[in-house]
Amino acid sequence: MRPKIKAMVLAASAIASLTAASAGCSTGEDAYARAREAMVRTQIAGRGISDALVLEAMLAVPRHRFVPARLRGFAYVDNPLPIGLEQTISQPYIVALMTESLRIGPGARVLEVGTGSGYQAAVLAEIADSVFTIEIIPELAASAAALLDSLGYDAVIVRAGDGFDGWPAKAPFDGIIVTAAAPEVPPPLAGQLADGGRLVIPIGDERQDLHIYEKTGDALRLLGTLPVRFVPMTGKIRSTGKE
Repeated sequence: MRPKIKAMVLAASAIASLTAASAGCSTGEDAYARAREAMVRTQIAGRGISDALVLEAMLAVPRHRFVPARLRGFAYVDNPLPIGLEQTISQPYIVALMTESLRIGPGARVLEVGTGSGYQAAVLAEIADSVFTIEIIPELAASAAALLDSLGYDAVIVRAGDGFDGWPAKAPFDGIIVTAAAPEVPPPLAGQLADGGRLVIPIGDERQDLHIYEKTGDALRLLGTLPVRFVPMTGKIRSTGKE
């Protein structure tokens, strides 16, 4: 069976199981936990993600809580999902890959540009000491903040605003992650990255590549790229032609 078809069959089975379990809360949560374990085993570890902290974080965060209720049966499928307002929650593998690429650990301070549903911030908070996340759409910032608070993610601070300028008052950051595609690295973000820290950002418009940088002194060194597809970064970056 081809991998994509197999994934669709497994997804259909998982959806049926989750739907059947919805009548009982504890049983439903058990079904989600099993789907999450399968996601980490096949989609994440099975595709080369090996950082134990990242694998534990992906296993711990209830992804189904970060998607619209009508799509919860698809929460652990190997795809991005719409969350409203023309935004998406990223594919689980991409979330894990971007998190692993940051090379963060306990005690780290991380900046995220593009909070979205709050899922990536929750994954980061399972590893880092503090996560500062900025969302340009006020409605998403408010809903993400409320959800993260309800789930006990006290280490995450959400702010509504344009991520172009970063968060100078909280800098420097050991890692910066951008979850929307921009034409280039925003200079303020590069300036707020700590020496030795990493920046992970999708670059491009029609063609996009995930860029992984490491900072040495005042310079960013490109470590690698791979093709991706993200929603575009909006705000000042589009009006000024810079990031």
